[in-house]
Amino acid sequence: MKKKLVILLIGVVSVLFTACAGGTDEIDANSNSESNNNGNNNGNNNAVPETEGEQDLTVGLAGDPVSLDPHAANDGISLYVMNGIYDTLVELNTDLEIQPSLAESLEPIEDTVWEAKLREDVVFHDGSEFNAEVVKANLDRILDPELGSPLSFLFNMIESVEAVDEYTVHITTEFPFSALPSHLAHPGGHMISLESIEADYEAMENGDGALTVVNENPVGTGYFKYEERVNGEYTKLVKNEDYWGNEAQVESVTFKVVPEDLTRMGELQTGASDIVYPVNANDMSEINAHDETFVNETESASMAYVGMNVEREPFNNKEVRQAIALAINKDDIIQGALDGVGLQAKGPLAPTVFGYHEDIEEIVQDLDRANELMEESGFGDGFSATILTYDRNTTNIAELIQSQLGEIGIDLSIETTEIGTYLEATGNGEADMYVGSWGTVTLDADYGLYPMFHSDNAGNPGNRSFYANDEVDALLEQARQSTGESERLELYAEAQQIIVDEAPIVPLYHSVLLAGLRENVNGFFQYPSSFPFLRDVSVE
Repeated sequence: MKKKLVILLIGVVSVLFTACAGGTDEIDANSNSESNNNGNNNGNNNAVPETEGEQDLTVGLAGDPVSLDPHAANDGISLYVMNGIYDTLVELNTDLEIQPSLAESLEPIEDTVWEAKLREDVVFHDGSEFNAEVVKANLDRILDPELGSPLSFLFNMIESVEAVDEYTVHITTEFPFSALPSHLAHPGGHMISLESIEADYEAMENGDGALTVVNENPVGTGYFKYEERVNGEYTKLVKNEDYWGNEAQVESVTFKVVPEDLTRMGELQTGASDIVYPVNANDMSEINAHDETFVNETESASMAYVGMNVEREPFNNKEVRQAIALAINKDDIIQGALDGVGLQAKGPLAPTVFGYHEDIEEIVQDLDRANELMEESGFGDGFSATILTYDRNTTNIAELIQSQLGEIGIDLSIETTEIGTYLEATGNGEADMYVGSWGTVTLDADYGLYPMFHSDNAGNPGNRSFYANDEVDALLEQARQSTGESERLELYAEAQQIIVDEAPIVPLYHSVLLAGLRENVNGFFQYPSSFPFLRDVSVE
């Protein structure tokens, strides 16, 4: 039994998650991904390594990891693969409670100082020791501006990290930050071996790109170890026989790249894959009707949305953005693209997230008012624009939006690309509009709002609409510095209302996570963030 974590966590509430029907894939984090169903299946089934027995697991995913360096990638697919390789100081258990992991305890000893007492029995996959020096090196690395980590926003409130002794760390923050444990439980807090970090810096000094060495040879403390990767085809992990905690139940797991929804479904039904993610809501009935397969449903912490680049004309005009929001019928999108599966979004946070504001005044469809705003904005004759998508589901959504915006004179062209190109284009501000999603991995509003809407995070960190509002910035900064739960809720409510009113994005729905499983797969769990937990999975 793990020791109970001694922790003060102001502003985090307990949430009970129940299974609902249906859902869709999401981009977490930077939009944060999760899927690319567009294009051909680059995975050659014959190229995937043969498994040695029935306790080897095969997981079909929609794309390739962007990176296996936890400080380099915040897309869903990368995190799905990395989660078994690395551990964090603290973690969410399957009851969605923060518990010890590499840290036996984490507690505030001053308003701005947290003390972590580390486990003394942990070694990395390369045999090196886990200790306070390693923790300091990891947090210093992710905050190093020369490294340019897209996850630095998670920890930019940290002023210093001190290795007090071999197994004690003091983390000092710029201001009291009650959500720090939730941020440390995020995959951005995964611990890499010190040798790997030093090798990466040495490569940088020799002229190689940053964040490359760890990606090529990831070394963590997790229950799986990296074995091999063939880009565009698969990544294979094997069981860590020396794991400090409860060991994995399978000997290996192979993550196959299977971009197309229907191909993933076919692999599940034939047994070529034991688990597939995501499942398109339109395919649920067929999977459930098959004798040997079923769909696992999990309520999410995600928000699917239509984003607009507010630095581009005419989306720099608030009235145009509001007209677009008024022209969109969210229920038609849920019914048409999701077979009715999904919860209509009032604002940017899901009900499962601390800080959700149920009394938000949302923008609902009103075509008459939308056309009035188009006239007032000077675009009464309409205009042409392009909306970017990355898979079948986002394309289906875009087609419905295309029709709806045609009612107010907007001629919308749909461009569908693979997920890597999508992330690059939206992160660089090269898209007029796009269909995306964001998963609040920490279940706290700071993560749901600060990356997506604070001006400091424009581009790849999450603010792909390039939205900048001084009042919203101030509210989000004040909320993350507050230690009072009620004050934080008030600040987040005010910020959400401004965001909805200014419409840099149009929140569409909160999805239900759908994973396809073979009937002989046991012990599967999926977090609301969409990350699968594979340690306890077994195959009969």
